[in-house]
Amino acid sequence: MRRGVVLFSLICMLICSCTPSRVPIVVVGGGASGVCAGVQSARMGVKTLIIEESKWLGGMLTSAGVSCVDGNYKMRSGIFGEFADSLAVRYGGYSALQTGWVSNINFDPHIGQQVFTNICNSCSDYLTVERCARVLSVRRCRDGWRVVWRDDEGVRRCVLADVVIDATELGDVAKACGVEYRIGMDSRSDTGESIAPEVANDVIQDLTYVAFLKDYGEGADMTIPQPEGYDPMLFANSCINPLSSGTTETGQTVWSAGMMISYGRTPSGHYMINWPIYGNDYYANVVDSSSEERAEAFERAKKFTLSFVYFIQTQLGMKNLGIADDIFPTEDGLPIFPYHRESRRIVGEAFFTMDAAATPYDYKYPYYRTGIAVGDYAVDHHHFRHPEWRSLPDLHFYPIPSFCVPLGVIIPRGVDDLLVVEKSVSVSNLINGATRLQPVVMQLGQAAGALAALSITQKRSVDRVAVRSVQAQLLMDGCYIMPFVDVAKDDAHFCAIQRIGATGILRGEGRNVGWENQTLFRPNDPLLVEEIYAEPFYTGDLGLGRGEVTIGELLGTVRQLGGDVPFLTEEWWSSLGLENYSEKRVATRLEAAVVVDALFAPFSLLNVDFTGNFKR
Repeated sequence: MRRGVVLFSLICMLICSCTPSRVPIVVVGGGASGVCAGVQSARMGVKTLIIEESKWLGGMLTSAGVSCVDGNYKMRSGIFGEFADSLAVRYGGYSALQTGWVSNINFDPHIGQQVFTNICNSCSDYLTVERCARVLSVRRCRDGWRVVWRDDEGVRRCVLADVVIDATELGDVAKACGVEYRIGMDSRSDTGESIAPEVANDVIQDLTYVAFLKDYGEGADMTIPQPEGYDPMLFANSCINPLSSGTTETGQTVWSAGMMISYGRTPSGHYMINWPIYGNDYYANVVDSSSEERAEAFERAKKFTLSFVYFIQTQLGMKNLGIADDIFPTEDGLPIFPYHRESRRIVGEAFFTMDAAATPYDYKYPYYRTGIAVGDYAVDHHHFRHPEWRSLPDLHFYPIPSFCVPLGVIIPRGVDDLLVVEKSVSVSNLINGATRLQPVVMQLGQAAGALAALSITQKRSVDRVAVRSVQAQLLMDGCYIMPFVDVAKDDAHFCAIQRIGATGILRGEGRNVGWENQTLFRPNDPLLVEEIYAEPFYTGDLGLGRGEVTIGELLGTVRQLGGDVPFLTEEWWSSLGLENYSEKRVATRLEAAVVVDALFAPFSLLNVDFTGNFKR
């Protein structure tokens, strides 16, 4: 009798554990993009579940230890901006984050994890986070997506979802769902990119097992045991030391040891060791490998990083620097998992290339009209640890302007109601060197969350949600959709300029300043006739001739085109938040954008498809 009761109980538990509840949106992966996706959809009032395999939230920014943010310092917005603001508050202001020279935003990974947790907790009414949970399967069925996972207590659980977002580090869900994808370098003939190799290959960027070092005080000896296979010559040109030659094989000057160590210094005084070229980058293409093969490769990467730590302690005489014991919840003090710079790249509704970023207004598709995320960091590739790196293209900091990433890159072609983010979006291998960076990835996640939530509330598949509705939601939530670095998001006319920029009526000017990529809207510059692109909204002659346009001419043209300009023009001008009304004064680009946006609303007048072409 007792055995029967026990058996019946076990059967009931099994049935309960595999009887799916329903959650509209499931995000697989609680990394940088996954958290943003889940928070955004939850804030839009849609029940969302994040399933994360590790103990921490934040992915590459926290669990992988890359806690020095690359780029977007002038374009902090959305959840990324909220994250950065929270760090500034935590440490005592933005100046307190400028402790390492590689970034203006440096922090300690465990603090970042706490900030991500707090952000998730702020919308817990609609957001559930499962940690230490391993997804077993994601399968399309008649009622939606059936997601099966094993929770932190080993219980098998499942849920039905309307939309699934793959936010895994390597795009594993996309592969399981049958999405077509690319791995490695694309050929020049496939992408049209001039510096792409002639023949495609499977070479991806180096990964890195980051280390955090702590100064244990003068006289302390924190030297670790010499790792097996240690070869100091592998790190000879990582910085100036008795083994260095003064210049690297790539022709770059070797930095001092002090510059190398302080590169990623955090506000608490820890040192992030994520040093390129002759540092702890490690080549291992494990994207399509089994979990066992990945684990073996990661152990090799760990040993390589430990060899670099040993080099720092012995060859550089910094034995007082040891692996930090107060950062990561791991036995060895190293990050929870390595930093992946590249993963699967899906075939999506849009394919973003380096040429599309470099010449957005001349590219064959006007992808800029569909922007959902912006970036201003260089196209940064790490390939030196590949055995045949000399035969690979020189991809070091190829110049492009600041750019926006099109919506279609997160929508896989041929698979309904699945979105893919993190580094697995539909981009070329080359531009992945810029789209992979933390702020861009976070914005892509937020856009995916917005798209998924709109899909639920509008009761339509994700590929039928209007591009403009996603962009409008992002603007409402304080995000950039156009990469104008000279118009801050707290500007009173930010949204108007973003909207007009996304129509192409007034366009940005791309520049490169050192490592920084820029696109300037030039809001205070004079309005010039030759810089107005009225098509397809109006195809006739504007009657303005050439050169500068006065306010009177601007308003006269607006009236000619049917704009409702009240008789008391000065009062109306002021009602738009504009100043210094005078019909004889030359209008600025900002004033033109505000007037056209207010009277004609061209942004919402014509929707665009995933290529950026207008839909009539």
